[in-house]
Amino acid sequence: MRKLFFGMNVSLDGYIAAPGDNIDWGVQSDELFQQWTELEQETTLSLYGRKLWESMSSYWPTGDQQPNATPAHVEFARNWRDTPKVVFSSTIDKVDWNTRLVTGDAIAEITRLRAEDGGLVKIGGATLAGAAMRAGLIDEYVLVTHPVLVGSGKPFFTALDSWVNLNLVETRTFPGGVLLTRYETRR
Repeated sequence: MRKLFFGMNVSLDGYIAAPGDNIDWGVQSDELFQQWTELEQETTLSLYGRKLWESMSSYWPTGDQQPNATPAHVEFARNWRDTPKVVFSSTIDKVDWNTRLVTGDAIAEITRLRAEDGGLVKIGGATLAGAAMRAGLIDEYVLVTHPVLVGSGKPFFTALDSWVNLNLVETRTFPGGVLLTRYETRR
């Protein structure tokens, strides 16, 4: 069985995006970018909701060819292109960059993919991850908390039907007061 994780940058008050899908509030550092790159390299399959897919696919297919691309950006872009991806959406009809589109039951497909043999699976997108949370499919949460309060927006955690007990497995600090915490779901 594969392990499914949900990880994103999050404000101290729990949002992954401020109103208007604004994500400019994050504290950037080379060390943090390298952490995300290492996590991406461990990932054998990425699952995306439509909005996050559109954001990622608008930049990373050619991110390594941009004039300001650092070696870390080059590495991330190449890995992003090479990693198989599944996009869940009923509003788009085409995806590319080593990606497959699923327009049907997301939870049934995520359950099937998770049951397969293989490595780490990453899920991204607040709506898609929220559905997987409610279905009890997420094995690990990775929160990279930035020292900012955005007040409202898109929450990292969705409303749940029942409690989810977690075990802390890692903490790590980054420049600018950024804190990574990893939790495994206690089953």
